[in-house]
Formats: sequence, structure tokens, C-alpha cells
Amino acid sequence: MDIKSLHHVAYRCKDAKQTTEFYREVLGLEYAMAMAEDRVPSTGEQSPYMHIFFRMDDGSYVAFFEIPESPPMGRDANTPLWVQYLALRVPDENTLMAYKAKLERLGIEVVGPTDHTICKSIYFFDPNGHRLELTVDTTTPKMKQDLADVCGAMLDEWSKTKKAPRHADWVHKK
Repeated sequence: MDIKSLHHVAYRCKDAKQTTEFYREVLGLEYAMAMAEDRVPSTGEQSPYMHIFFRMDDGSYVAFFEIPESPPMGRDANTPLWVQYLALRVPDENTLMAYKAKLERLGIEVVGPTDHTICKSIYFFDPNGHRLELTVDTTTPKMKQDLADVCGAMLDEWSKTKKAPRHADWVHKK
């Protein structure tokens, strides 16, 4: 396989400074790099921007662009809020619950923890309106194999029926 890992994922932000404070102080990510240009290197388009990067333990980054000369950022009104999010892994359930407590102390509404069998997660929004998930992986090798074994059949069934296949019901049934 030629693709080795995630280098970075980039989102738009409303305010680079406010975003930096949130990701550094609230989530504890390292503010690792910043770049700013008046022209977009890939397109040559005139559009001043600030591009900020936060490094995670595995060397990957979550990044943001503040683009003040563009119209205010919005979201796809036809996509439910729960669909698009960035999931960040934490090492254990104690860490997950410590983040939940910290976020709630800061007045940030938190959903969860939700037990997905393969992980336990909390959900909340950053200052830009991006939904975030903090998750602890609880997947066993058997669970991974069981899910891998049915993913092809599930996709085939979904493609034909657009109804939820039942091959992996065990994940959310308690």
C-alpha cells in the first residue's frame, strides 16, 4: 500500500486565534505550525489566509484556514449535524471522562459517553461549529475481523436496498 497515514485534515475556522486557544488549551494539542499567504499556492488565487496546524502524538495534524475575505462560513444545511465530525482517539476511558468533565466545566455541551461496542465516545462542537468526537478504542481483534468479514456484503446489500443491513447489528445492541 502506498498511502501510509494521515498527514493532516484541514477545515475552515472563523478566527485563527480563538481556534488555537481551543485546540491548545482545551484539547491539549500542540500548536505546531502556521503559514500565511496572500495567494493560494495550488491555484494562484488571490485569497489571504492563515493556515494553522496542531500536531497529534502520531505525527499527524489537524489544520485550519482562516480566510477573512471569503463570505462567512456556513455548513451544508441538508446534512444532519451528527454526520460530519472529526474523531480523535484518546488512550483510555479515564482520559475520555476527564475531557468530558473539563468540557462541561467550560460550559461546552457534551453528548455521551456513547458505547458503540467498538469504541466509547463523547461528542461536542468547537468554536467554529465543527463537531468533534473524542473516542477510546475498545475493538478487539475478533471484532475487527468480524466487521471486516461482512463489510463487502453489507455494502452490496446497502447499494441495492438503501436499508440498513443487519450483518453487524451486534455493535449497537446491548
